[in-house]
Amino acid sequence: MNTLEHPTVGEFVAEDFRTAAVFSKYGIDFCCKGNRTIEQACEKKGIDPEEVKKEVLQVLNTQTGQEIDFKSWPIDLLIDYIEKTHHRYVEEKSTALLFYLDKLCKVHGQRHPELFEIALHFKISAGELAQHMKKEELILFPFVKKMYNALRENNSIEQAHFGTVSNPIAMMMDEHDNEGERFRIIAKLTNDYNPPADACETYKVTFAMLKEFEQDLHKHIHLENNIVFPKAKEMETKFNIIEPIN
Repeated sequence: MNTLEHPTVGEFVAEDFRTAAVFSKYGIDFCCKGNRTIEQACEKKGIDPEEVKKEVLQVLNTQTGQEIDFKSWPIDLLIDYIEKTHHRYVEEKSTALLFYLDKLCKVHGQRHPELFEIALHFKISAGELAQHMKKEELILFPFVKKMYNALRENNSIEQAHFGTVSNPIAMMMDEHDNEGERFRIIAKLTNDYNPPADACETYKVTFAMLKEFEQDLHKHIHLENNIVFPKAKEMETKFNIIEPIN
């Protein structure tokens, strides 16, 4: 990527995930709202875009072998990675966080009533994410893999019941936006995951887990919105999809 004039924030992060740290520093959403240019994102925040560009260029010009180039991965491998890494993470951590948040509400809720609101938002998020991931695992991702295999083998495929792949992708992206907004609310209610002075160890651990959960969700959504979904849309244009026989 040789220019900073046109790429979106999400495209920068897809090219080099290290740039996510720059955007996070300035409070710029690179996952759910990654379809904006640096100028557009900075205008919303009242930030000097030249300063952000400068830091992004510094990252891009620094050589390292540490970061995984997810953009270069075959799409079926990336989907497997998302399911086994991020979907499993959500499933496992949701159960633990629901337990800890319930405990905090019982012990500290009287002094910190915001805990009830935090717990409610997370409970809704956990339920919505569980349904969201099942739709991806059972409907969208299998079709994307089917397209990928068909292209590799030079075959055609029948049209899915949802029509173009853009339809479920649009739904998934809307649901990503909903969870991104929900976690912005949770971050505000938790004072950016900073526990109060009278917090016990469980309180501190729970807030740290919530922060980690949000960070993992950002990467999870980024991989889908900025890499998997654009690749899936591009694949669909490369072959004819056969109308199903009634």
